[in-house]
Amino acid sequence: MKLLHTMLRVGNLQHSISFYCDVLGMRLLRQSDYPGGRFTLAFLGYADETECTALELTHNWDTDSYEMGTGFGHLAIQVPDVYQACEDISAKGGEVVRPAGPMKHGSTVLAFVKDPDGYMIELLGPKSND
Repeated sequence: MKLLHTMLRVGNLQHSISFYCDVLGMRLLRQSDYPGGRFTLAFLGYADETECTALELTHNWDTDSYEMGTGFGHLAIQVPDVYQACEDISAKGGEVVRPAGPMKHGSTVLAFVKDPDGYMIELLGPKSND
């Protein structure tokens, strides 16, 4: 078995694609319009879908925004340096909502950023062997 993708519904597809590609460094893997259903699917990731799990952005043409549910937590992305990633994301106009630093009850360095639709993204450094 393999996890293929995680899907998020977005209000403005181009704004979201720009955030995930230009701010978080993903690339657009594929995109398809479905006029009969009035929606577009865009798949993004850091590598080809045969190698990595993708992020599916679903844009329903007649919906500009969604209410944030209470069950969803966050997406997690590993970065080489959490502090530098926060600087880079801020410089590109991204919103860092929890600056890089150790977690409250441990030593793991993490940060949180928010995407254009309000979804939280956790940034984590590589796992250490200690």
